[in-house]
Amino acid sequence: MTAAPALSVRNLRKAYGDVLAVDGLDLEVRRGECFGLLGPNGAGKTTTIEICEGLTPHDAGEVEVLGLRWSHDARALRERLGIQLQETQLADKLTVLETVALFRSFYRHGPEPEAVLATVQLEEKRGARVGTLSGGQKQRLALACAIVGDPDLLFLDEPTTGLDPQSRRQLWELIERFKAMGRSILLTTHYMDEAQRLCDRVAIVDRGRVIALGTPRELIASLGAEHVVEFELASGNGAAASLGEAVAALPGIQGARPIDGGWALQVARLHEAVPALLAALSARALPLAALRTHSATLEDVFVSLTGRQLRDE
Repeated sequence: MTAAPALSVRNLRKAYGDVLAVDGLDLEVRRGECFGLLGPNGAGKTTTIEICEGLTPHDAGEVEVLGLRWSHDARALRERLGIQLQETQLADKLTVLETVALFRSFYRHGPEPEAVLATVQLEEKRGARVGTLSGGQKQRLALACAIVGDPDLLFLDEPTTGLDPQSRRQLWELIERFKAMGRSILLTTHYMDEAQRLCDRVAIVDRGRVIALGTPRELIASLGAEHVVEFELASGNGAAASLGEAVAALPGIQGARPIDGGWALQVARLHEAVPALLAALSARALPLAALRTHSATLEDVFVSLTGRQLRDE
């Protein structure tokens, strides 16, 4: 028999006054996978995850967590979940070890606090007060508090927001280690590189609805282009606005959208598209101010679907 999903959400709805934060959202997190909820601020990610965590009531729809429901199985669910909120406020005067020990006392079962500190690489800070920790160390401590009950399902809401690149990579390694133990993870983020590295599947959420679902590779492949080429014309040249049809018809180019002073091109064959683009601009005596290329990402998928950047909101 196929194992029941770790999380099942059907037709979820939640409004705050006239604002519809979650609008008929469906998703399913399989056992043993890291599932990402991606989208801009205000897309409904945090509201969705708080409903699944039992922190916020929903207006309509169905939510099953590990085959249980908050309305009947709240105590049993709390024993099996780990939660890292978008912002975790811990007591500054407690030491790192005292903080983990306090959270461990909330659960019937789980590893020893010292073992959890070793997992999140905070052994050397065991006696340090929480208020003296760096931002990255506080995030690792928050993760320690989330996994100290040995959860079957871990909720991580924007876990690396505000962290420096090194701290982000350290937290990614910890999340990958937890996933390697066969546990399930629901992760919200607006960092596309984070989702591509950590998630088995992702749902792109916009205005409270899932607008795309699949593995990162599947979603990127749906663009029909492996690369994105962005170019800008020299300052003050107004000819960029009329180039749309011309550049979209060039060899190797699948589509084009305007950006400030130029265009972003979805490119299937980079070796054909770039020479053709340069020749077309030269023939029109249009000087380039900038030319950039990158492999297609989930950010490009979002822009293709919505016409907006993830941080437009």
